[in-house]
Amino acid sequence: MTETVHDPYAGVRELTLRGMVLGALITLIFTASNVYLGLKVGLTFASSIPAAVISMAILRFAPGSNILENNMVQTQASAAGTLSSVIFVLPGLLMAGYWSGFPFWQTALLCSAGGILGVIFSIPLRYAMVVKSTLPYPEGVAAAEILKVGSEAQADASNGSRNGGTGIREIAAGGLLAGLVSFLTGGLRVVADSASAWFKAGSAIFQLPMGFSLALLGAGYLVGLTGGLAILLGIVIAWGVAVPYFSSALPAVADADMASTAMQIWREKVRFIGAGTIGIAAIWTLITLLKPMAEGLKLSFQALHSEHDSSGHRTEQDLSPKAMILWAAAMLVVLWMVFHHFVQQAGLPDGIGWTLVVACTLLAFVIGFLVAAACGYMAGLVGSSSSPISGIGIISIVIISLVLAAIGESSGLFADAGQRSFMLALTLFCGSAVISIASISNDNLQDLKTGYLVKATPWRQQVALIIGCVVGALVIAPVLDMLYQAYGFTGAMPREGMDPDQALAAPQATLMTTIAQGIFAHNLQWSYIFTGVAIGVALIIIDLLLKRSTDERMALPALAVGMGIYLPPSVNMPIIVGALLAAWLQRRLRARHGADSERAMKSAERTGTLLAAGLIVGESLIGVLLALIIVVSVTNGGSDAPLALPLENWDGAAAWLGLAVFIGGMLFFGHRVLRAAR
Repeated sequence: MTETVHDPYAGVRELTLRGMVLGALITLIFTASNVYLGLKVGLTFASSIPAAVISMAILRFAPGSNILENNMVQTQASAAGTLSSVIFVLPGLLMAGYWSGFPFWQTALLCSAGGILGVIFSIPLRYAMVVKSTLPYPEGVAAAEILKVGSEAQADASNGSRNGGTGIREIAAGGLLAGLVSFLTGGLRVVADSASAWFKAGSAIFQLPMGFSLALLGAGYLVGLTGGLAILLGIVIAWGVAVPYFSSALPAVADADMASTAMQIWREKVRFIGAGTIGIAAIWTLITLLKPMAEGLKLSFQALHSEHDSSGHRTEQDLSPKAMILWAAAMLVVLWMVFHHFVQQAGLPDGIGWTLVVACTLLAFVIGFLVAAACGYMAGLVGSSSSPISGIGIISIVIISLVLAAIGESSGLFADAGQRSFMLALTLFCGSAVISIASISNDNLQDLKTGYLVKATPWRQQVALIIGCVVGALVIAPVLDMLYQAYGFTGAMPREGMDPDQALAAPQATLMTTIAQGIFAHNLQWSYIFTGVAIGVALIIIDLLLKRSTDERMALPALAVGMGIYLPPSVNMPIIVGALLAAWLQRRLRARHGADSERAMKSAERTGTLLAAGLIVGESLIGVLLALIIVVSVTNGGSDAPLALPLENWDGAAAWLGLAVFIGGMLFFGHRVLRAAR
C-alpha cells in the first residue's frame, strides 16, 4: 500500500557526487584495514557505524548535508568493507603455488561481479525480509540509531550546542594510539608485538604466550566475553594439552630448540585438529540455521513472482526488474569472461576448457543465488558479524571441489601434476566468487534495514551498494599484492630469507586450501582432523547443555574454540584480554550506576565500539603503509625492515616495552569508556 503521509525528506539530496567521493575515500580506508586484519587474524569488523560517524563528522561542514546523504556514504563504504571477505579464499591461490601475485583485472572483475550479484540477488528479499519481517537486524538498527543521533547532534551544533559530533574523536583517538604503537612495533621495531615464556615438564613443552596488538584488543572488545573465553579454551587445548602431549611422545633430540620444536608440532599436527573443530562447528552452525535458510530461499522465490508494486512512494522504490535482470546478465557475462581467461591460461583442450568455464560460471551463479538468500536471512537473524561466512565458504569449496574433481577424473586431467594444481586453483578462484556474493548479500539487507528506518530511497541505496562493490574490488587486489610482497602469507613467501614470524596467517584461506588439496590429492591428515571433529562434537553438546540450563545466558561456541586452537597464540591472547576488559567495564558500570545503568551502558557501548574500530583501523592502516615502504625498499635493493633501528641486545627490553604499552592502551581504553558513561 502506498504511503500517503507527508514525506519530511521529499526533495532531499541522497546520492550526491560529494557523498560518493567521500564514500570512496572511506572505502579505501576500511577495505585496506579489513584486508590486513582478516589476513592477520581471520576477523573482519563491521564498518557501517564508523563509516557513518566519519561521514557525519565531515559532511556537517557541507551545505545541505542530511541524514539520508550520510546513510548513502555508510552504505557504500560498508559494502566495500564487507567485500574484503574474499580474502577468506583468494590467498589460497598463492599458498597452492599457482599465483605469484594478485593479477589486478582478474581479481577486480571477479570481486566486483560477485559483489554486484550479491546486491541484485538480495533486492527481491527487501520487501519480505525488511519491510514485512520481524527479524532484528542488529547492526542495521544500530547504524540507524547512530545516524539519527548524529543528525540530532548536527542540528544542536547548528543551534550553538557543543554536544554534537563526539564520535569522530573516539575513532581518531583510537586510531592515533594504535597507529603510533604499530609504527614503533612494525616500523622502528623498538617495541615487541608479542612475547612468550617456554618451559618443560619432563619432555613435554609448554608455552605461556602474550601478544601486544591494540587492534586485537579492540577486536576482543567487540567479540565479547563468551567468544573470548571460548578462544581461551582453544589455547588451553592446543598449548596446555596437544603440544605437550605430542612433544613428550617425540624422541629426545640433543640441543633441540624448545620454541621451534613446539611450533613445528603445532603447524604440522595441532592446526589440523583446529581445522577439524572449525569445520564441524561451521557445518553445525549451518545445520542450526537450515530452517531460516530454507525460509530465506522460499521468500526469495516468492519475491521473484511477487506482485508487490514498488513504483509508488519514494521509500518503496527498488531497482526495477528490468534493471535487475540487465545487471545480473551483465555480471554473468563478466564471470564467464573471467573464468574463460583463467582456464585459457592453463592451455587445456577446447572441449574440457569450455566444460570447466560453463561449470564454474553456473556453480558460482547458482550457489551464489542460494547462499545470497540464506545469508540475507541469517544476517537479519543473528547479524552480519555473527553470520557464518567461513562456514558458507567451506561448504562451497567442498561442493565446487567435488564437481570439478568429477570432471577432472572423467577427462583424465589428474594424470598430470600441473593440471591437478590448476584444478585446485580453479576451485579456489570459483569459491572466491561465491564468497563475494555471500558476503555482500549478508551486508545488503542490513544496509537496507538502516535505510528503511531513516526513510531512505531503496533504489538509491542499491546503486550506492553497487558503487561500493566496484570501488572495493579496485582496492582489494593492490592491497593484497602489497601485503603479500611485504610480509608474505603462511606457507607462501615471495622471497627467500623472509622472516616467517612476520607472515600474515590468512587462517581461512589456509584452511580452505588444505581442504581442497586434500580432496584432490586424497591426502588430508584425517587422523588429526577427525580428532578436531570429535572435540568439536563434544563442544557442541556442551554448548547446547549450557544454553538449555542457563536459558541462553551462557554458551561455548565451538567455532571460537577452534579458532583458539588454529590461530597463533600471540594473536589470540590480546583478543581474550579485550573480551575480559569489556566484561569488566560492564560490571563496573552496573555497580557504579545501579538502576540507571542502562543509559550509561548504552553510552559506554557506543564509545567502546568506536574506540575499538579506531584501534583496528589505526593499526591496520599503519600495517598497510609500512607494507608500501617495505615493497619500495625491496624493489630498490633495500631490506625487509628499512625503518628498523639497529639496536643490539634489545629483545628483552622490547618485550617489556611491549607489555607496558599494551597495559597503557588498556588503561586508556577503559578510562575513556568509563568517562563516556558519566
